[in-house]
Amino acid sequence: MPQFVLHFIRHYLLSLQFFTRIPVTGRLADWVGFSPAMLRASAGHFPGVGVLVGALVAVFSGGLAMALPPTGATMLVVAVLGTALGVLITGAFHEDGLADVADGLGGSTDRDRALVIMKDSRVGAFGAIAVVLMLLSKVALLALLGDISAPLMCAALFAAHVVSRTWPLLTIRLLAHVGDAAGSKSKPLADQISGAALLTGFLWCFGALALMLYAQAATSFIAIDLAREGLLLALLNALVLSVIAWGWMTRWFWRRLGGFTGDCLGATQQVCEVAFYLGLGLSL
Repeated sequence: MPQFVLHFIRHYLLSLQFFTRIPVTGRLADWVGFSPAMLRASAGHFPGVGVLVGALVAVFSGGLAMALPPTGATMLVVAVLGTALGVLITGAFHEDGLADVADGLGGSTDRDRALVIMKDSRVGAFGAIAVVLMLLSKVALLALLGDISAPLMCAALFAAHVVSRTWPLLTIRLLAHVGDAAGSKSKPLADQISGAALLTGFLWCFGALALMLYAQAATSFIAIDLAREGLLLALLNALVLSVIAWGWMTRWFWRRLGGFTGDCLGATQQVCEVAFYLGLGLSL
């Protein structure tokens, strides 16, 4: 097997180790290895992690929608349990980042004090409220999309998990990492992301979206009264709204912190995911 393929696989598996609870252990973990340079290179596979997480949650949600009786509450149940599965797979990694950011930036206007609060493992009022509102927003928007079409909801789940893990790579590229560099797990990831890693991330993202659109064109699995051009426009609007959400978050971090932390990346992923669902819902 070519060496670059082995590097690609090892970096992807390391990304799975870091961002999910999917077991990469034992002899497989020994083969993958670890170094700060490898972790830095694995950042480009963050959207690839979204491909796997999004696919697992979408397949689970689609199967559950077919298994449950068709009542008015079916899609709400599917949205709740699908969201719970996503949290389980990632170990609430990104939700924890959202809580820390909300506590830090909501709890103090002073930059240094905000960074100290963000490092505190305890969850305060701002963090708890932010996570609850985020989960409620996800469930409500997914249930809305599911009421339109269950396959549409599944496609949205897949796409949003990929897209929302792509934009944080731009945050790493544009902003400096701030906070305790020695004690931060994300510091190797946060060093200036290379052009190759950034390209890898965008290839994961737009490759996955292209594959989804090709599957829709070949099978018409999204059974709604919507022309192909209308679906493309809805997807474009969802992408645009998620980019706007990323830009707002990035500007907020730059103004309040002068950079970003690993928690900021998790919070950005959460906000961009909900923005994608919202953009798709508004378009339809």
